Amino acid sequence: MELVIIGLLGGLITGISPCILPVLPVIFLTGGAQSARFSSDAADVPAPASRWRPYLVIAGLVTSFTLVTLLGSLLLGALGLPQDVLRWAGIAVLVLIGVGLLVPRFERLLEKPFQRLARRSEVQNGGSGYGVGLALGTVFVPCAGPVLAAIIVAGSTGRIDFGTVVLTLSFTVGVCIPLLFFALAGRGLVERIRAFRTHERGLRIAAGVAMLALAVGLVFDVPQLLQRLVPDYTAGVQRQLTDNPDARRALDLGGLVTDENRDLDKCTNGAAELESCGAAPSIRGIDEWLNTPAGAPVDLADLRGEVVLIDFWAYSCINCQRSIPHVVAWDDAYRDAGLRVIGIHSPEYAFEKDAANVAAGARDFGITYPVALDNSLSTWTNYRNRYWPAHYLIDADGTVRHIAFGEGNYAATEMLIRELLQDAEPGVTLPDPTEVADDTPDAGTRTRETFLGSAKDVNYGGEPAYRAGEGEYRVPDEQPGDSFALDGAWRVETQFATPSGAAGGGIRLQFHAEHVRMVLAGEGEVRVRLDDGREQTLAVSGTPRSYAAAETNDAAAHVLDVVVSPGVEVYSFTFG
Repeated sequence: MELVIIGLLGGLITGISPCILPVLPVIFLTGGAQSARFSSDAADVPAPASRWRPYLVIAGLVTSFTLVTLLGSLLLGALGLPQDVLRWAGIAVLVLIGVGLLVPRFERLLEKPFQRLARRSEVQNGGSGYGVGLALGTVFVPCAGPVLAAIIVAGSTGRIDFGTVVLTLSFTVGVCIPLLFFALAGRGLVERIRAFRTHERGLRIAAGVAMLALAVGLVFDVPQLLQRLVPDYTAGVQRQLTDNPDARRALDLGGLVTDENRDLDKCTNGAAELESCGAAPSIRGIDEWLNTPAGAPVDLADLRGEVVLIDFWAYSCINCQRSIPHVVAWDDAYRDAGLRVIGIHSPEYAFEKDAANVAAGARDFGITYPVALDNSLSTWTNYRNRYWPAHYLIDADGTVRHIAFGEGNYAATEMLIRELLQDAEPGVTLPDPTEVADDTPDAGTRTRETFLGSAKDVNYGGEPAYRAGEGEYRVPDEQPGDSFALDGAWRVETQFATPSGAAGGGIRLQFHAEHVRMVLAGEGEVRVRLDDGREQTLAVSGTPRSYAAAETNDAAAHVLDVVVSPGVEVYSFTFG
């Protein structure tokens, strides 16, 4: 049941993420509009599709996406076929269906092989649409969060058990619930607008055009280009769902701890200062190396004395595509000063295992540093990684000193690269810092959700460095905007922070929003004071829930001072 809940919630979050946008027109038209009921006497207009069509399109997508994700890589490997053959097969089917929707005679030609079956072909307009869903499932590439990462790792490494199947099915169902809602909404809209009743042929043509546009777009990676411009407004929620011990245990994210990678927990995601997080785990299980002499492997042990940046990426990952220009710029700027960049290409999907595809992607991004094809996700697993992209910064002695998950944090990472280069070779002459614009999309003018757990402290602006465990904190003289700072003695856990002193602890929050809410748990009270003098006391009792902390008259910059009594757990600030 734990896996079902995590899978469903992870899928629902993914189902409303930006990467779903490219398939929505096809779902709307082929799953929804084509099942609308009209009366028509035109001879060339087929009978209306089945009213079950939206459900069966989604069912086909669930079936093929589940099978491709779990078994596609293993099956293709056993047959010796290219890893992207299923994707190209799916694109080909989309083209055939699209042409059939535009040219009824061609559709009837497609139907001939199925004429002896009791039911009409699934790929035709009047059929159930299950075949349409099967084709979509082979090319469907949702945003990869921690839940999907766990499924992909299991499928790629062959660690498929009953729990993996349950998680995959529940995740896929969760993703498809918003798609089904969109399809049904499309059908309802078409049936209610009178103008559509005389344009059934037009709807059919529009569906064919949408299908062909999706196929052509997939060939040229147009959906990925479009998605780079859209904020990934679900990334924080995905992390909140899985960044806790119970979820990591259920997803087997925390079950791969070894003596080699145990100390990675000592690093704080996106820290502004260097940390010491144990010897860097080895690079292992690599299928092929790109951009090395004669494809020779790279061993971290041979790079002692140099600073190493390891970048986990995948060429079709939208977040990686926005991050890679920064990595390429760092390689260009600091290679002569002793920086060695290694790209670990850990594929999200089977078609990303094809060496030619990865090589083409590397060329397109201007990557000239070594790239390891981690097709079995062996190095990914050895680093206990969960995110695309992820950066691991290693000093000249082979110790991991900094970890950053996801997009952003580029200025801090570059500053630490420069610091390690100077430590490795005092007096080294460094070029000016790179000036690559941070294109991480802004989800809005309001402060983004701010987490106090050790795994999510991207908005921390206090002193000293934020880390798990007991610590004394203070508010800096100049606190950055849209950040929080702790004051006093606090104990920071994975999901929350709680005062560890008898007098409680303070928080100063710099924010832009009209409404501020706090997710709190435990027993005690929280006193909040807004910069306009208004204050209130929140009585906290029980399991985590959201409390209204402040309300302003605008979304301008404000300051909120918070005093938290002992026994209260502070999870996050949310803004509206």
